[in-house]
Amino acid sequence: MSLTGLAASRRAFLGLGAAGLAAASLGLPVRADAIATKARIVIIGAGAAGTALVNRLVQRLDGAQITIVDARAEHLYQPGLSLVAAGLKPASYTVSQTTDWLPSGITLVAEYAAAIDPVAKTVATSGGKSLPYDFLIVAPGLVLDHDAIPGFSLDMVGQNGIGALYAGPAYAAKTWDAARKFTEEGGVGLFTRPATEMKCAGAPLKHTFLIDDIASRGGAAGKYEIHYAAPQPALFSVPIVAEKVRMLFGERGFTTHMQHKLLSIEPGQKRATFEKTEIDATTKAKVKSTVELAYDYLHVIPPQRAPEVIRQSGLSWADKWTDQGWVEVDQKTLRHLRYPEIFALGDVAGVPKGKTAASVKWMVPVVEDHLIAAIQGREGTETYDGYTSCPLITRVGRAMLVEFDYNNNLVPSFPGMIAPLEELWISWLMKEVALKATYNAMLRGKA
Repeated sequence: MSLTGLAASRRAFLGLGAAGLAAASLGLPVRADAIATKARIVIIGAGAAGTALVNRLVQRLDGAQITIVDARAEHLYQPGLSLVAAGLKPASYTVSQTTDWLPSGITLVAEYAAAIDPVAKTVATSGGKSLPYDFLIVAPGLVLDHDAIPGFSLDMVGQNGIGALYAGPAYAAKTWDAARKFTEEGGVGLFTRPATEMKCAGAPLKHTFLIDDIASRGGAAGKYEIHYAAPQPALFSVPIVAEKVRMLFGERGFTTHMQHKLLSIEPGQKRATFEKTEIDATTKAKVKSTVELAYDYLHVIPPQRAPEVIRQSGLSWADKWTDQGWVEVDQKTLRHLRYPEIFALGDVAGVPKGKTAASVKWMVPVVEDHLIAAIQGREGTETYDGYTSCPLITRVGRAMLVEFDYNNNLVPSFPGMIAPLEELWISWLMKEVALKATYNAMLRGKA
């Protein structure tokens, strides 16, 4: 696809208006040129990636035996969790039913995938079923490893100044309970991110910016500090964006603690312990030490990993992300490097970028193309360039629409119209209003 075509398609995904809303409610007729096949296709995961793909496949294939495996009754609109955790949306804003988005003509196994045998080409489920496949798509999302942080547990969220918005809608709402107290009373706000890869790497920044903005206009005005601690040496993986965020942090008086990895918390003392990494000026060796930071409000984002079923399946990379278990795929085709009948989609794919809903939108057509080609005995042509979009909220009513690829190039969908590194109301509107409608259209296979 040409660059012009890519930009136009991205505009369609991110664009405003009634078209996105209407698309989410349309049915999915089988195309006249649908391919006749008896292929057995198993999809693990009915999140954004699995659901979007299955809705496209039912239009493209006639006679395929498609099974989707997921025990989760609720579908979560995860981009909305940041809004819930800032008191801008209710928890219900992010919740729908899994079955609301699935097409007819497929089989839903409402169980978890318990084991994958890529040699025998079977998936075992938590209920004891054995599902043979000709093609397998793994899209189970990721797991939040809260147990990796001693002293922390989810039952603490919302109390004693502790937040954790990633844990789900209820926890995002409880996060706002704790954050609201901070915005009213002040103190030290401490915001963290993990050392692992993570879904929507802009989320820690969004929450920091939002809580600061709300506090600056509330009872805490003039009575609080914002501290941001991260294991990475930079605030964002894209250098030009990292520099812009650094400037905004400076303008707003935030204190940064880079190369600080959260090790544990002591909720009773409201104290967090970090591993600090420095580079010795003489030897250039890494020197590690532990430091403690006090807080009145602490936002915890835990390490994130592939689900256990993936890590035990032999599908993960053996030489990178070894502690996280992301699936070993070609970064352009998302096809497994050792098992060509297996593809990975969404968070679990072992690629350098792509753990956002907007990335899923661009991954799904690539997997669809190569899967259809494999069924027909030919090679696919579509490639995924690492496209990732982050509407980076900086204030209530302002955001930067940051879009980039594997090479950290900015790839704006609206060049000349929306400057990606400017805090704009229109970028906020896309996040707060338009994104959910276009996300829903994507689930239906329409975007």
